[in-house]
Amino acid sequence: MNTPFSEVLQLRMSRRATLGALSALGASTLLARWLRADYAPQAADWSSFEPLPHAADPNMAVAKGFRAQVLLAAGDPLLPKAPAYRAGVADAAAQAMQFGTHNDFIAFLPLPRGSRSSDHGLLCVNHEYSDLAMLFPRPEGACDKDNATREEIQHELAAQGHSVVEIRRVEGSWQVVRESPRNRRLTALTPMRFSGPVAGHERLRTKADPEGRRVLGTFDCCSGGTTPWGTVLIGEENVNKRFQGEPVEGPEKRNHKRMDCGSELEYGWHRFHERFQLAKEPREPNRYGWVVEFDPYDPQSVPIKRTALGRFKHEGATTTLDASGRVVVYMGDDDEFEFLYRFVSRESYDANQPERNARLLDEGTLSVARFEADGSVRWLPLVHGTAPLDASSGFASQADVLIEARSAATLLGATPMDRPEDVEAHPTSGRVYVMLTNNRLREQPNTANPRVRNLHGHVLELIPPTGATGGHAHAADVFRWEILLQGGPPESGREAGLWLSCPDNCTFDPSGRLWISTDGMARNEFCDGLFAVELTGEQRGTPRLFFRAPIGAEVCGPCFTPDGSTLFLSVQHPGDSDAKGSYKGIHYNNPPTRFPDFDPAIPPRSSVVAIQRG
Repeated sequence: MNTPFSEVLQLRMSRRATLGALSALGASTLLARWLRADYAPQAADWSSFEPLPHAADPNMAVAKGFRAQVLLAAGDPLLPKAPAYRAGVADAAAQAMQFGTHNDFIAFLPLPRGSRSSDHGLLCVNHEYSDLAMLFPRPEGACDKDNATREEIQHELAAQGHSVVEIRRVEGSWQVVRESPRNRRLTALTPMRFSGPVAGHERLRTKADPEGRRVLGTFDCCSGGTTPWGTVLIGEENVNKRFQGEPVEGPEKRNHKRMDCGSELEYGWHRFHERFQLAKEPREPNRYGWVVEFDPYDPQSVPIKRTALGRFKHEGATTTLDASGRVVVYMGDDDEFEFLYRFVSRESYDANQPERNARLLDEGTLSVARFEADGSVRWLPLVHGTAPLDASSGFASQADVLIEARSAATLLGATPMDRPEDVEAHPTSGRVYVMLTNNRLREQPNTANPRVRNLHGHVLELIPPTGATGGHAHAADVFRWEILLQGGPPESGREAGLWLSCPDNCTFDPSGRLWISTDGMARNEFCDGLFAVELTGEQRGTPRLFFRAPIGAEVCGPCFTPDGSTLFLSVQHPGDSDAKGSYKGIHYNNPPTRFPDFDPAIPPRSSVVAIQRG
């Protein structure tokens, strides 16, 4: 199982003969599918721009003819009565009412609910992690996990999670509705509950939750998704870095080792919270690494961790509908040599039965991808009782399979990937695009990850078959696949701005064009950015740099309004490294940029940017 296809060195680059799949669709079919997927006729021409050159600058840059507005920054007041941002001050109560830090995934949900408004809506934003060295000053050196005070740690817990903020466009500019009762913060201390096959299982039970059904908070919220019924999905990613101690002997040792719990400690939460100590609460890590669903339109709704979708380092969770109407969720496990997953609901989506839709993600089949050298990809169900997923391999129930999805996927022979991050299904062609960021550890290539020491990543294009009655069979057992593009400076010496490195997140504009954000261009001594990529024609697979982040920042969470008139972006962790990607010696007192305030008394702050024509 998992034997690399080392003999397959010839890249399966996308064949030009497949281009007709998109162009052959009639105009009426395209329009109908755009509308079904909440797309609207194009309101702005996003294809007409001159690519920016690659560079490394303290400030952001956007293509000529467009303007970028900083809408929100870490620490900005969010909830009613929230205090103003105060640089360098540890105040957990204030931070729980303010916009969080290190924003990632963005979703725009129109107001009122069910409308297609593009001038008024809820902006839903993940907060992936926090950086003590940039949050709080020290006379010498940096604030870190070992010297942080209790209040600083509490502040950090409040800075992660998710923000919901009502926004409105007024005279062409976006504004935050500061006193909106819809504004909300989810933090690492927000009460949540479990649902699905693992809820109540003994491996979720702790001293604080002896029934295994309630959990405090969400953190490491990377990318995410939305559902057809208007809820938000949050992917919990690098949760292992919060737990202190070596995996202890016992039933969880294999599990913790597979998730790297205890081996990559980056936070000091365990110093003030026993639940983050493996020796005292060995089951606590099992309560994180899930997909969280919540209703942003209801500020009182209790977030739910949907265990049927499996536990691993979720980059995100994006949905589409199978030709049968069943809900399909695509998910990447963002780590070297980890896997690509898919969940298919048992029941079909019905817009007229909202109560039934609320349970769709609790019952269904989780599968993992195995890529074949012949250009096919097979989805392997992670179902308990199907050999080898049984007691002989340490899986006593479906709950065990889902808690240890990584180990189960390995046993099935899934293909180890080069850090699968965002996965998105095209709203009209049905093709699925997989961002593979990089894998510098790879020594043996395989058919879908063909480069040794893959520093620059690549993008796969998965092609589901047509359903029996038309549409895209996202629930099919077998797809086809191609490589759309490979990252890194091209050997042909293409013009600057026409290549990318380390693809991370992606989305589609109203014309069906692919947009890719990056996280890792600094290894080329350039800033990260957002790139437009054509999926048809002579320029298919060629990236064009549209937006460039400031030094040290990654770009993530690209999201268009329904009419395509505004593009929202996350500029995450500006200034946390220098132009060459080095973190050495950089902290609150000496960042390489102070974006977006450019005030010597204020450290750099992660921000949400709104981009429009003009």
